[in-house]
Amino acid sequence: MSAPLAIWVVSDGRTGIQNQALGLAEAVARLTPAQIEIKQVRWRRAFDRLPSALKTPAMLAPGSFDPRTVTQWPDLWIATGRASLPLSARVRDWSSGKTFVVQTQDPRWRNDRYDLIVAPAHDGLSGPNVLSITGSPHRITRARLAEAAPAFASRIAPLPHPRVAVMVGGASAAFDLPPAHAADLAERIAEAVAAAKGSLLLTYSRRTPEAAKAAMTERLSALPGWIWDGEGDNPLFAMLDAADHILVTEDSANMAAEAASTGKPVHILPMVAKKAPGKFARLHADLQARGAARPFDGALTPWTYAPLDETERAARAILTALQTR
Repeated sequence: MSAPLAIWVVSDGRTGIQNQALGLAEAVARLTPAQIEIKQVRWRRAFDRLPSALKTPAMLAPGSFDPRTVTQWPDLWIATGRASLPLSARVRDWSSGKTFVVQTQDPRWRNDRYDLIVAPAHDGLSGPNVLSITGSPHRITRARLAEAAPAFASRIAPLPHPRVAVMVGGASAAFDLPPAHAADLAERIAEAVAAAKGSLLLTYSRRTPEAAKAAMTERLSALPGWIWDGEGDNPLFAMLDAADHILVTEDSANMAAEAASTGKPVHILPMVAKKAPGKFARLHADLQARGAARPFDGALTPWTYAPLDETERAARAILTALQTR
């Protein structure tokens, strides 16, 4: 019997970044016996903004994963984010070729140094070691959503159908959510939920401006449902499990892809664009072509489609590459 696959998940530790690599590692582990370890990479503040080519392990912050201490390299290194790049690009050398290196997103630096790049199709990256997927890898599966549900059942189970999960993002380089626009979105959402005699399940992101939160909460708090205030355990997975419809603001590629993995109707909420939507428009067009998403038109019309399973597709590609290297 062969030993379990040793997988290291490497990122700066931020949840949204780490979950891409961790979700991909977990998908591999669902296909073959594996042991997953999480490694967090942080650079000293004085060196954090240096180009990746100039960073060395001596510049790592105290408490960070340090490759100089490694005595046994893993079979598989799955990394995400800018902080991981200076290490990912050198792992094949450090491990004498033992470790298969996977980088998610578009590294935009030394792309030939990774065995496989799992990149969002909307980024338009191509190359012999590139696997394009719709959206980004994530941790959402039907089983994980179902596992999360019981802890929040007392709050969610009594709510009337259709239950509408709303995932609100916020300010970014490409989009903004000023209070007036937030209030308008809230009004449209409230009208749709009230017309359907349904209920609301809403979460904000860390990027949601406080003024936008206040405007939306004021208008939506009268509806049956739950607007999570950020206190206690995050109910997002339970909300997605319970939802009949999912509304997602257009600023987050991750949220849209995660929502489309549920097989439930995904409605895209418009925001105020700071520049041409570019990759976001490409992603939403892809999701619409797959039947997963539509622009929110104020109606909660149900539809069905095959849930996206891009994380597992990427995991299978990794295992195939490992077996044929």
